[in-house]
Amino acid sequence: MQPAARSRLSAYVLVLLVLGFEPVIPQEPTAPTPPKPGQEVSWTLGFRLYRALRADGTENPLFSPLMLAGSLGALGDRAGGTTAVQFQQILNTSALPLKDQLEVLSGAVKSIRAANGTGFNLHSSSAVFTKKAPVLDAEFLKEAQTRFRLEHVALGAGDSQADWEALHAWAGRGMGGAKGAHPPGDVLAKPGALILAHALHFRGLWDKGFEEGSQDIRSFLGTKYTKTPMMHCAGVFRHYEDMENMVQVLEMGLWGGRASLVLLLPFHVEPLTRLDRLLTPELLAKWLEKLREQSMAISLPRATLTSTLNLQKHLSALGLTDAWDEKKADFSGVMGKAAGQGELHLAGVLHWATLELTPQGGGETDEEKVGKTKLFYADHSFIVLVKDNVSGALLLMGALDQTEGAALHDEL
Repeated sequence: MQPAARSRLSAYVLVLLVLGFEPVIPQEPTAPTPPKPGQEVSWTLGFRLYRALRADGTENPLFSPLMLAGSLGALGDRAGGTTAVQFQQILNTSALPLKDQLEVLSGAVKSIRAANGTGFNLHSSSAVFTKKAPVLDAEFLKEAQTRFRLEHVALGAGDSQADWEALHAWAGRGMGGAKGAHPPGDVLAKPGALILAHALHFRGLWDKGFEEGSQDIRSFLGTKYTKTPMMHCAGVFRHYEDMENMVQVLEMGLWGGRASLVLLLPFHVEPLTRLDRLLTPELLAKWLEKLREQSMAISLPRATLTSTLNLQKHLSALGLTDAWDEKKADFSGVMGKAAGQGELHLAGVLHWATLELTPQGGGETDEEKVGKTKLFYADHSFIVLVKDNVSGALLLMGALDQTEGAALHDEL
């Protein structure tokens, strides 16, 4: 509450007391409690897709469940027949109607954009690309742009190489000029094809920054052993140790408290196969409930996690099959009323994502200690999640299996 408003409220209370009335103090609105993992579509879709990527042997995966759920939901809301049913199933909307889920997702997208530039810097774009497709419904395009920032890009009359160059340039712009945006997979834009594309670059500003000059070169013992700069800090963080599953859970807040990173680190040096198998939204929710403030000494690799994915195979494995079939796909609600009988089908879901782990913080380094200091030494593979603390949505999910750097001789 602003000082002037507080002063007016005090005067109002004083007058009521003099007159013998019991004042009713207006309460400031409180933010709604974010849903738990497993109760919101970005979490359920994120964990299912993460498992599908790992089952396919994908290393260093990184993607945005929130962006992906939003664009899939926008398309699925205009799909028909079995295509619509499969979209609902992949978004796990059986407990809540798709339209209600889309409202939740739209609110989360707005929450993330409102927080951008405070505790983190986020460059992101989502688009549906078309090639020689029927006219798309104007209402669909407006709604997709307004609710999910999903723009429409019509590819030109050039060949597939020109199409890829356009996609590549778009991804680079969407990531704020970040490097590493290369066309994934062998997806060609056929007539009537819809290509969903997402590009984002995320760099968080720690609430408690890492100590200046505290970096040194250490060994990162991932699927490949490499020499990697490690960052060090000490302070009070939310932490939990699952002794049965031998996992450390650490939440590191970003400046302003609107978002945070959650890191899942096995006790010992090992591939993430075991942790990938046991991880579920329900188990993570239990871990998050058990987080307690703890004096911590933390070491993290200074690394950039970059992933370039074509998700057709993985979404198909989750049950989205008809959307890719030119004969079975039903996107009749996406086409404009003036369009002919031309068919639309999904030809690709492309995803470029980059997450930077740097020492930069927005607040001061906190050296306050609560009890005995625990060590969180992330010199081996770990899972990373970025969650919006206002809406509860899962913005990013991925794993750091290995870092770039000079290779050591020993490997797992």
